[in-house]
Amino acid sequence: MPTCWTDPLPPLDENTRRLASERQQQLTKPPGSLGRLEQAAIQLSGQQGRVNPVIAQVAISVFAADHGVCEEDISAFPQTVTAQMIDNFVQGGAAISVMAQQLNAVLEVINLGTVADLAAQRSGQKSTDQAHGHIHHEIIAPTTANFTQGPAMTETQLIQALQSGDRAAARAAEMKADLFIAGEMGIGNTTSAAAVAAAVLQQPAAPLVGAGTGLMGAALQHKISVVERGLTRHAQARTPLSILAALGGFEIAAIASAYLGAASRRIPVLVDGFIATVAALIAVRQQPELLHWLHFGHRSQEQGHQQVLTALNAHPLLDLEMRLGEGSGAAIAVSLLQSACALHNGMATFAEAHVDDGQ
Repeated sequence: MPTCWTDPLPPLDENTRRLASERQQQLTKPPGSLGRLEQAAIQLSGQQGRVNPVIAQVAISVFAADHGVCEEDISAFPQTVTAQMIDNFVQGGAAISVMAQQLNAVLEVINLGTVADLAAQRSGQKSTDQAHGHIHHEIIAPTTANFTQGPAMTETQLIQALQSGDRAAARAAEMKADLFIAGEMGIGNTTSAAAVAAAVLQQPAAPLVGAGTGLMGAALQHKISVVERGLTRHAQARTPLSILAALGGFEIAAIASAYLGAASRRIPVLVDGFIATVAALIAVRQQPELLHWLHFGHRSQEQGHQQVLTALNAHPLLDLEMRLGEGSGAAIAVSLLQSACALHNGMATFAEAHVDDGQ
């Protein structure tokens, strides 16, 4: 079990946060006129321990895995797409690949297990440097189990997923990342995420189950019924670990641990959409202090995301009606955090600009 799962997280640097807040009051603008950009800069100051926060180096880890619940026909796409998309990530063809290149971010993909083979696996490679990303094969199993029939993961598999997430956070720390983003890929993972969220929030499935890959009508109702069956079977699962083992995916567990691992290493986290926010929810239930280390990139169009955001008292930076995943919405929001830092660091104070502050 990674130590970040149980050990207390470091607090924010309150002195730096206070100094950053005081600086905001001295800049040549009415107090509060930059709205949430001001608060983002102050929060980053406390997280980074810098009066002048910086987001220059961004680390993006995309965790990929297949889901046994796909046996229940809950996706419009076949499971082969998971492996195909892993190849697409590292070849530069996916949305997150394009965004990582635009941000000059370090992109890595962690393959936790796919039903279909990847070319790199067939050739026996442990990891492969590609033009647009680095792939780590940390395979736990080809897929989780079908959670309507039994637990999605064994205890050993769950611990392996948590350790994978923590290793990603450690790599981000080694490269001195100023910000960490976790993305995901896995056909069936909106079903797993909805089940995890419903179990954590003790809510019925219907408000949390969305279209995912595009399901509508009877297909969506079937997906809801599958999640309800899983919730009924695993009604006794109440702790973060037991809920992840019963209903989660390898990538959801890894992201939850990566968030805790990043915070334990004093790296701010920018959370993506529905699945990433569900991972944040369960990690916050494990370690409530994690919330101080999180920024939220966007509000997904996926059904249930707003309910999970509300449970976290989270206010995302963007609402662009996206529901792609991969970390794409968070990546697009990076520029807003960079703007918050630029304004905080670069604006003149009233004294420096010889402007009357109105007092």
